[in-house]
Order: sequence, then C-alpha cells, then structure tokens
Amino acid sequence: MIKRVSVCALAGAMWLGVFGIGVAQEPSAKSSGGVQNATGPLRMQDRVSREVFHELVTLPQLTIFDNLQYKVDGSKVTLMGQVRDAILKDSAEKRVKSIEGVESVNNQIEILPASGNDDRIRREVARALFNDERLFRYSMGSVPPIHIIVKNGHVTLQGVVNSEADKNEANIRANSVPGVFSVDNKLQVQKS
Repeated sequence: MIKRVSVCALAGAMWLGVFGIGVAQEPSAKSSGGVQNATGPLRMQDRVSREVFHELVTLPQLTIFDNLQYKVDGSKVTLMGQVRDAILKDSAEKRVKSIEGVESVNNQIEILPASGNDDRIRREVARALFNDERLFRYSMGSVPPIHIIVKNGHVTLQGVVNSEADKNEANIRANSVPGVFSVDNKLQVQKS
C-alpha cells in the first residue's frame, strides 16, 4: 500500500514538472483586507490550477509529441506550449474555459507545422530514448514524463527526469538520430 502511494506521488511530481503548473501569486501587501481575505482568492486560484492541470492531462489527443503548459493568474488562464494539431489546441481551450472560476483563457499554444520529416524524427527520437535501458522507465504511463517536440528538424526535450545522468543520456540519444539539426534539452532534474 505504501509502495503504491509512493509511486502515485512520484508520478504526480513528474506530471507537475512536465506541465509547468502556474505558481499562485503572493497576496498583495497593499490589500486592505489582510491575510484572512486573501486566503479565499488563493484557495480558489489553487483549485483552478489543480483543475486546469487535470483537464489538460486527461485530453485524449495529448501525446509525448505535444507540450502543454499553463499559468493561472486569478481567474485568467494562459495556455502555452506546442501541439501537433489544432484539435488539441482547441480542446485544451474548451476544457479550461469550462472550469468554474475561469473567466478568460489566453490560448498561446503553438501549432507545429505538418512535416513528414518531423514525424519521422519524432518516432526515431522516441525509439532512441525509450529503447535505452537507462531511459526505458520514462516510457511508462499514458503520457510519459519526457516530451519530444520537433519543429523543422530541431528537437526540444521537455519534462522531468530523476538524475543529471538521465538528462545527459537523453540528450546524447536525441542527437544521435539522423536528420536532427539541433537538440534543446530542457529536461529538469527532479529534486529528491
């Protein structure tokens, strides 16, 4: 039972790193209501942030080749990242708009250009990463913690790994794929 809870907590921590949860802002020191009045808005912002996260990670079209991020500022949500098709961009916006407490959504999600070469690179980078004995564990789950974004032959690795060695190995593996012009390794090492 404890092992199962630990695995769920680890998976949750990885998701947080992958999707860049918006950080709640500190209550303004100038507010006349004091700390007690600021607690309600902060709780609401925290709830909205959790619900945005949940809605985004449960989108059926979301894959390791898409990167969704967001920022919550009061009742405004800004969606960011890169996706392969407009359906995912629109679905993310619709889901977030339906959350109670969200008044506006600024959808800045970039739709990546369609390219057969980029699709080939995506598949080969995924194969190079997840066929590696050290990195195989990151292939688990419906949406693994490593996301592979490819735009015009340039690869960006987003997400969370357990160690600097894993981050470096992912970079080496991605760079080894033929046709890759560059790799921007934005993987973050999870703090223990």
